[in-house]
Amino acid sequence: MQSAKRNVTILAAAQALLFTNNATVIAINGLAGYALADNKALATLPVTGWVIGAALATFPASMLMQRIGRRGGFSAGILVGMLGAAICSTAVAVGNFWLLCLGTMVFGAYNGFAQYYRFAAADSAPMSFKSKAISLVLAGGLVGGIIGPEVSKLTVDALPTQYLGAYLSLMVFLVIALIVVQLLRIPSPTEAEQREPGRPLSHIAAQPAFVVAVLSAALGYGIMNLLMTATPLAMGVCGHPYASAAFVIQWHIIGMFAPSFFTASLITRFGLLQVMLAGALLLLACIGIALAGISVANFWFALLLLGIGWNFLYIGGTTLLTETYSPSERAKVQGANDTVIFLVMASSSAASGILLDRNGWDMLNYLAVPFVAAIVLALVWLLARRRHAMTA
Repeated sequence: MQSAKRNVTILAAAQALLFTNNATVIAINGLAGYALADNKALATLPVTGWVIGAALATFPASMLMQRIGRRGGFSAGILVGMLGAAICSTAVAVGNFWLLCLGTMVFGAYNGFAQYYRFAAADSAPMSFKSKAISLVLAGGLVGGIIGPEVSKLTVDALPTQYLGAYLSLMVFLVIALIVVQLLRIPSPTEAEQREPGRPLSHIAAQPAFVVAVLSAALGYGIMNLLMTATPLAMGVCGHPYASAAFVIQWHIIGMFAPSFFTASLITRFGLLQVMLAGALLLLACIGIALAGISVANFWFALLLLGIGWNFLYIGGTTLLTETYSPSERAKVQGANDTVIFLVMASSSAASGILLDRNGWDMLNYLAVPFVAAIVLALVWLLARRRHAMTA
């Protein structure tokens, strides 16, 4: 247990550094894209590139870590992130929109590797500590949620070329992250785990728990990304200054990660599926508030609830997924899960700018409702199945 807690602390620090950078790129990618793109409907493509990079890296990252261990895999991901940050900086310096999209895609690969921080914590923790380990690692993102927007505000105009200073600042936190992950002490997979193929992925994916875990996490992340990506642009259209958008994103990220300190306790007290269902209902509340007005307060409260709802679905989905595989199967199952999540995120971020440009902020929110409803139905279905099984 002591070793598991040590690893959780280190992984939480790595998560804090990840989301310091993520908060920065979330705040500036769409705006930098808008400044450089000739066709403003393509403004969120740098965000999409970031998500596509993560999606492309996710499954290979999981398989690589099965061979070389978590520490080696996380180090490789950070080095790729450094390359991406360098390309983004160059793109902004020369004013090349498509080079910026390439840079964000390469930088996104770092995110694809780093998404396994939560699984690394769960895999090295005893069963009774798994949901808490996942929660505490994700709680590290709270630090990033506070620091990242402040860094972006200080650096966005720090150099004569707008946004260049913000992209260069990513390198500083990547260097620190590379040092931090060297402190991990997670055993590499055994030879037996590497040789044993386990059940076919199709067999594992047929489990009701797998279906609901992946659907809830993927759609929850997709809805969150759809609305979050569009928010800085929508606020700009509504006449709100960049500082207000950075403030809203900052509180959104706080909403994403602050609940992590008590999400595991809520799961223990009320049940895993019940907490996930509460997360879906919070997404509906977010949409209702977003449709009620366009003041900074509306954007702030909506994005705060969006973050909390995402937290309940993401931690819950990750915990539920750990029930579906054996140690020899975890690399392909975790890889498949996160690949689906990032493909959904890529679709939502690509659609975000186009839908906002063509249909406006209100319609964007209305379009999210059916996807939230799908999460609710899936959770109610699994909850009914489990109650019926207990009764039987």
